[in-house]
Amino acid sequence: MNYSVHQSAIVDEGATIGEGSRVWHFVHVCAGAKIGRNCSLGQNVFVGNKVVIGDNCKIQNNVSVYDNVTLEEGVFCGPSMVFTNVYNPRSLIERKDEYRDTLVKKGATLGANCTIVCGVTVGAFAFVGAGAVVNKSVADFALMVGVPAKQVGWMSEYGEQIPLPLEGNGSYTCPHSGQVYALNGSRLEQVKK
Repeated sequence: MNYSVHQSAIVDEGATIGEGSRVWHFVHVCAGAKIGRNCSLGQNVFVGNKVVIGDNCKIQNNVSVYDNVTLEEGVFCGPSMVFTNVYNPRSLIERKDEYRDTLVKKGATLGANCTIVCGVTVGAFAFVGAGAVVNKSVADFALMVGVPAKQVGWMSEYGEQIPLPLEGNGSYTCPHSGQVYALNGSRLEQVKK
């Protein structure tokens, strides 16, 4: 075994966990889960059967990653944030065949206690603030806050706010990485260094 699992954790037979990953106290990883390299699953995390977690993801304490959720490389899930997989759940009505896919792209941050309603895509390096409720897809590099979540700015790959308007034209160079960002209309893109 080339990853570590705390003695209180349960990893069902068949689960795939990559090299260097760490599975902490009271975690349950279901049999069909696919977890990449160098991931950290904090205390009391649940990972469903139809879940894919990319390399270098950090899932903090008390997060349940339910079926039909995909996390690309380098996603950060803050403490007690929430995923859903049924849009209109009822205890008395079976809706397992109605699960909606949720995709969180590379490098995105999902802040503590935020909720990601199923069926959306959270763009690459987007930043969802603590306590926000995301019920629509989120653009790459977008800074989202509130209930429901609204875009209030842009975030760099480095994780700092970019001083550009939500729409228009302009560019910004990150002082930490040298990465250049270009705003074209309502879309922010990285320009090669």
